[in-house]
Amino acid sequence: MKLARLDATAYRVHTPRWAHAPLSGAGAARAGGRANRPGIQALYLSLELETALAEYRQLSPLMPPGLMVSYTLNLGPLVDLRDGVDADWDPLWHDFYCDWRALHFDKDVEPPSWVLGDIAMAAGAKGILFPSVLVPGVNLVLYTELLDADDRLDVYDPDGGLPRNQRSWE
Repeated sequence: MKLARLDATAYRVHTPRWAHAPLSGAGAARAGGRANRPGIQALYLSLELETALAEYRQLSPLMPPGLMVSYTLNLGPLVDLRDGVDADWDPLWHDFYCDWRALHFDKDVEPPSWVLGDIAMAAGAKGILFPSVLVPGVNLVLYTELLDADDRLDVYDPDGGLPRNQRSWE
């Protein structure tokens, strides 16, 4: 597997009710995500604004209310799928783009992409960079509990506009 460091700006559209916790991976831990099984905290980001919007909207023609947040990051190592899977990779990596929702929710089958997330974490990777299946662009899943003092993941909020807790929704 190919590992890389990343020094970049990233984006995510947050559900307004949870925008007070922009560094949390707890939402993905509840039901799982493409590259994290339930119980594993993961923060999904995109490297382009358009990709973040498409990922939030998914396949709906309408987009629910959301709050775009920018991040500055410098971290790694990350599994890097941006150039595809090489012949020397474990063949299971070809299944990263499985329909994990259908496998898990409809068929009660463990998605191979969850196993790949486990493999990435066991190899010391703090996340996975991967092309979006919705639009041209790159996504990043970060295993937030693996980040350490050498990693930088900062929310860009120069004026303090993000809510600090859920009381703003009462």
